[in-house]
Amino acid sequence: MQKSILLLLFLFFGNYIIPASFQSPQQTNQLILKVKVIGVKDGDTVEVLYYQLPIVIRLEHIDAPEKKQAFGTVSKQKLSDLCFGKNVTIISTGKKGNYDGRGRMIAEIFVNEKTNANKEMVKAGLAWHYKKYSKSDEYAQLENIARKNRVGLWADKSVVAPWDFRR
Repeated sequence: MQKSILLLLFLFFGNYIIPASFQSPQQTNQLILKVKVIGVKDGDTVEVLYYQLPIVIRLEHIDAPEKKQAFGTVSKQKLSDLCFGKNVTIISTGKKGNYDGRGRMIAEIFVNEKTNANKEMVKAGLAWHYKKYSKSDEYAQLENIARKNRVGLWADKSVVAPWDFRR
C-alpha cells in the first residue's frame, strides 16, 4: 500500500520528482518505465524494480493459465525465460488509471525493441487474448494462429479458460 502511494506521488508530481528515465508522452497518454524484472508470479504477472520501488505488473491484453491449471507452470516458465532478471521497458496505456482491482499496474513488457513478452505468450499458446479487457485485433489474430496450429495449451483437447477455471 505504501509503495503504491509513492508511485502515485511520482505520477502526480511528474517532472518535479521523477528521474530522467521516466517518460510520459502527453500526446499518447502512455506511461513508460525502464525496469528490471525481479520475479515472475505466473504467466501473466511479474514483479519489477523501478529504482528501489518494487511494482507488480499484470500483462495487458492476456490471461494465462492459473498455477494449478493445466499449462500453468509451463506458462510461468515461458514468461520467466522471456524476461526474468532482464532490464525491460514497460508501457502502460493509461486505461483505468494503469491499475487493476488488485493494485497491479497493467502494461505491456518489451524485452527489447522487437520482443513484446505479452504477444510472445499468446504466440506460444501459453496465454489467451483477454477479450473482456482488450479489443486488440492483433492479439486476437495471434491467438487464432496459435489455436489453428495447436501450439501450447491449444494441443490439449479440453482447454479451460482461466476465467472459467477461477469460478
